[in-house]
Amino acid sequence: MSYRLLIVEDSPELLEAVSDFYREEGAGLWEVVTASEGNDALARVTTESFDLMILDIMLPGASGFDICRAARKRSDCPIIFVTALGSENNILKGYETGCDDYVVKPFSTRHLYAKSLALLKRAVKSGGGEEIRCGDISLNRKSMLVKVSGQEISINAKEYFLLVYLLENKGSVLTRQSILEHVWGDDLDVNDRVVDNTIRRLRESLGDASGQIKTAIGRGYRITEE
Repeated sequence: MSYRLLIVEDSPELLEAVSDFYREEGAGLWEVVTASEGNDALARVTTESFDLMILDIMLPGASGFDICRAARKRSDCPIIFVTALGSENNILKGYETGCDDYVVKPFSTRHLYAKSLALLKRAVKSGGGEEIRCGDISLNRKSMLVKVSGQEISINAKEYFLLVYLLENKGSVLTRQSILEHVWGDDLDVNDRVVDNTIRRLRESLGDASGQIKTAIGRGYRITEE
């Protein structure tokens, strides 16, 4: 399951850097839509649905405030302002307009990404269903929550999508190549070692349930009920 993300930024370099980071870090979590001009973004939010928006404020055409107001008329999706306008008045105006968070440039892309995940999880946490269970492990594809023996654990995006892939094919051996294609997609800078390292980190995160992920020597990995 992917989430639609709208990034609105008039700096081509920053727009590319942020959108590339979300695509790579999310490993399929985000369907990234971009806009560099305010009126284009305004048209999109009035005709399309998004799960998260990252908006610059100072834009050619409509401002980020205009886009946020329009979005709030039809959606409660999380909205983050990312802007050079760092005065207290601008920050207060941002929250009054309807944003959920306000980030002042320059900023850490990784920090912004962490904020995005937190807001997205909060937005969908009340939704039920879409749960996969295998032994002591449960995963909710809507809320992105992973639990071991009922206790929530924290894993990164790559580990999450690797676990989803294993759970959706529980009992079946998944080759390293199939895992690479499914989790990393067209990223040419990864190899089998990356899969092995991610499996190792995932096992560490799963704690007592780590043994459910079995190694099929010379073939790949599979997940079992015990």
